Amino acid sequence: MKRMFVIPFLSALIGGAVVVAVIAAFGGLDNKQTTVTSVLAAPAAPTNASQQSRGLLSPHEIYVRDAPGVAFVTSTIVQKTESPFNLFGGESQRQGKATGSGIVISSNGTILTNYHVVENAIKVTVSFEKGKTVEAQVVGKDPSNDLAVLRIPTDGLTLHPLTLGDSSAAQVGDPVYAIGNPFDLERTLTTGVVSALQREITAPNGFAINNVLQTDAPINPGNSGGPLLDAAGRVIGINSQIVSGGASGGSVGIGFAVPINTAKSEIAQLEKGGTVRGAYLGLTSLTIDGNLSALNLPVHSGALVQSVEPGTAAAKAGIHGGAVTTNTENGQVAVGGDIIVSIDGKTVGGAEDVANDIAARKPGDTVSIGLLRADGKGGYKHITVNATLGKRPNSVPNPNTPEG
Repeated sequence: MKRMFVIPFLSALIGGAVVVAVIAAFGGLDNKQTTVTSVLAAPAAPTNASQQSRGLLSPHEIYVRDAPGVAFVTSTIVQKTESPFNLFGGESQRQGKATGSGIVISSNGTILTNYHVVENAIKVTVSFEKGKTVEAQVVGKDPSNDLAVLRIPTDGLTLHPLTLGDSSAAQVGDPVYAIGNPFDLERTLTTGVVSALQREITAPNGFAINNVLQTDAPINPGNSGGPLLDAAGRVIGINSQIVSGGASGGSVGIGFAVPINTAKSEIAQLEKGGTVRGAYLGLTSLTIDGNLSALNLPVHSGALVQSVEPGTAAAKAGIHGGAVTTNTENGQVAVGGDIIVSIDGKTVGGAEDVANDIAARKPGDTVSIGLLRADGKGGYKHITVNATLGKRPNSVPNPNTPEG
């Protein structure tokens, strides 16, 4: 059965991070050794000769140049849980270890990684190829895009920052290379191609990450936070999640990387510290297509508003959610709400258009939203409202429908 690995604590895979659970609540660790046999995948890239003729680098050249800029990140994590051994109730604390990868992006000790690699961490350490381990500080984080920035002391270290490329230039079929620490096997190189563009994955807090790169380069637990490199050795993505079809949790050739352009747009803010929170409209909606034909809506495309959260930008702008729930072939749908047909004059084809447009904005931006609203006489009227966007909450209030 195919399954997408997401972010639960103490799973075998946290979007690609390896987690080792502690058996007792702050008790002794019963360490168990696991032997892993690694099989090196055959390169799916052009031959060295053809690459050199185009001025590109061979996989070996990329590895020699870029592997020193890939960090081994280890997080000590504590989570509070209800204890089944406490007859009177109460919480116990479980401790675990998550390992992943990181990308050196500055000689001042700045490292880019996935947020889920350091989520709930009480201590984070970073090591490089020479074996020296230093403690890292989590400077900034963006759970909505699964990004975090770490800062480490540079005394005694010679750092090798990697060059950040342009993920928008990636094309299906382009050769790519992943360097990371799968299953604690440090500085492992795998090769493949960009197998699809503009994918969507779910961030640790439930929001959608857009414009994601899909690759068949083997990505496994421990690759999270490491670089996906193009044929020139430039970072075009941060490896984040995989799809697995087996119980082992290993790669089956479908991996996902957060586009580096998403990270580049907010690295400066992350370096300043705190949590980056994207823009938020505060409504849920459904795409209008053939699945909703039984509702006899006045348009064949757009986004049917399902609910509006009180106090949000959508509520303050007067946008209406559905008032009555009806059953359709695809489940329950709230009807009677507004239909979003445009944002700032751009036609909205469906719910994902709304989510993507809002995700590209910043809190405080004002957007003009074109709506079709039932007039109470069997028809619809076109109105336009202005909404000043707020900040995203810590998690998606309603994970079942697209959030804007």
